[in-house]
Amino acid sequence: MKPINLNQARKARARAEAKARADENAVKFGRSKADRAKNKAAADKAARDLDGHKR
Repeated sequence: MKPINLNQARKARARAEAKARADENAVKFGRSKADRAKNKAAADKAARDLDGHKR
């Protein structure tokens, strides 16, 4: 059996846990760039329409 470096094993486990936590947060909080752009475009159009009705 080949000996392992415990520091490398500890850091690899920490990286894997951080990646899993990041993936969970991306699902929970994340929105794609396309979603953000679509929502911004809709908000801009609503503001333009409202300004148009004020005149």
